[in-house]
Amino acid sequence: MILITKSDSLEDYLVETEEVDFSQSDVKEKASELFSTSSNEVEFVKKAYEFVRDEISHSWDIQSPRITCKASEVLYFKEGICYAKSNLLCALLRSKGIPTGFCYQRLTIGDTPDTGYCIHALNAVFLKSIDRWVRLDARGNKESVHAEFSIDVEKLAFSVREEYNEVDYSEIYKLPNPKTINALKQNTDCINMCLHGLPVSL
Repeated sequence: MILITKSDSLEDYLVETEEVDFSQSDVKEKASELFSTSSNEVEFVKKAYEFVRDEISHSWDIQSPRITCKASEVLYFKEGICYAKSNLLCALLRSKGIPTGFCYQRLTIGDTPDTGYCIHALNAVFLKSIDRWVRLDARGNKESVHAEFSIDVEKLAFSVREEYNEVDYSEIYKLPNPKTINALKQNTDCINMCLHGLPVSL
């Protein structure tokens, strides 16, 4: 897939926002810890990605009712859905000057279209060493999900099935989609939100 940036300026993919609060002390500390044990840019991005993928639980997987949104909240509670986890990975990377954006897929909630649809979030990262963007999905692996860090062939959490009207959006956004953030802010129970409160389109 050819990825399309919503801004021509990499600086726009480094800004701090309410959700991407990378100047918060815990986020800065975790980013510095991961950075200090990395020998280069690619290794740091891989470590940050694997930390969010493996050490931050997906709320649905652990059946937690808690909803997190800000990167600092996700780090503190060590849980969140894909929208929240993408905020944290973005914050960790932006804090060390790695341009990071948001990408989306439209997927079925269950295995078939009759279960309905939802928007799934992941990240795109610009690696200066290879001069291009790569997409990474830190949703969290489980029996049916096997996402990996890769700068060659994408290894995302989900493959889009066009026959089911699923969509892989090519845009790299500077900011989280407002619909995804509103879902996190307007709901009070994560399980109910995942079943009935996620946006179905961008």
